[in-house]
Amino acid sequence: MMRRLSVLYMPHPLDVVNDDWGDDIQSALCADHDVRVFDRTQAAEPQFQNIEVIVDLGGNIRAEWVDLAADVKYIQAQTNGLDHVEVDRILGAGMLLAHCPGDLSSSSLAEGAMMFILMLAHRYGEGRRNFHTGIMNTPMGMEIEGRTLLIVGFGASGQELARRAKPFGMRIHAVDIRPIKQEILDEIQPDFVGSPEDLDRLIADCDFVSVHLHLTDATRHTIDARRIGLMKPTAYVINVSRGELVDEAALYEAIQEKRIGGAGFDAFAEEPPEVTLPVYKLPNMYVQPHRASGPCLLERISPAMHAERKLRRVSAETGWRGFTDVPTDCRNVPGSARRQSRRNDTTFR
Repeated sequence: MMRRLSVLYMPHPLDVVNDDWGDDIQSALCADHDVRVFDRTQAAEPQFQNIEVIVDLGGNIRAEWVDLAADVKYIQAQTNGLDHVEVDRILGAGMLLAHCPGDLSSSSLAEGAMMFILMLAHRYGEGRRNFHTGIMNTPMGMEIEGRTLLIVGFGASGQELARRAKPFGMRIHAVDIRPIKQEILDEIQPDFVGSPEDLDRLIADCDFVSVHLHLTDATRHTIDARRIGLMKPTAYVINVSRGELVDEAALYEAIQEKRIGGAGFDAFAEEPPEVTLPVYKLPNMYVQPHRASGPCLLERISPAMHAERKLRRVSAETGWRGFTDVPTDCRNVPGSARRQSRRNDTTFR
């Protein structure tokens, strides 16, 4: 049995996100804990009093709010990346911090990337335009069997993409900054797995490159103008992770000048992006409103499960006596924020 904790649940600033996930997370927390819901229209300081744990949907807690959370021992950020989270402020205050990389959204991100691969290969945008103008039987796309997919960042979503692309007969090349477990390599059987030092050589040979990295100073613009210049004119870039992993200006210029085949983007450096840019209207530039990580999420249960599991797991690693009977199947343990930032210090330059 675990004791009831005083939890402050912080909804996402956007109502549409709360509509999809918020009720499930609140229900899971309220079943076992005393939950207060943060109200951004009210004074912040009283809402943090006597709170032990914060569950933050989206990781949008402000620096000044961290300073008010004097009694808080643990913050659970319900988000994949930490680039927008006050990591240093939280850890500097002596709090534990965990987030949700990996299995929270890896399958849906992989499906989003696979969708872009198929749409680009079969020139869906041009075909749709031709249909509406009465032009039939063209354009002809290409089969992806035998094509090379380069996955930059072979973590959870990159591995899930490989699992989906491999049955289509694609050759899988991947790069990562850390060794990949042998059992994963044995299961997926990628054709090549290398390090960042291999990226220039691999990107020059691939037909599709899909980016699956956390955004840090070291990974920003991993796909820059120089690397875009190495790519084949028929190659495609896919980004379902973080917009700033790709130099968007250089990419858009390359697409407009037909120096690469096209792109599929679900994340952007600025959100919402400037939707009037001419590149977004091109039939070989596919865009989505940063939604690839969200469809269904295991019937919308997964966010709630992660929030509850993380609350249980925290005591297993730290000895904090918030819980007992901690399950052993929980992942992404507290402290992963610090370890993740260190792991990403290796540059892809």
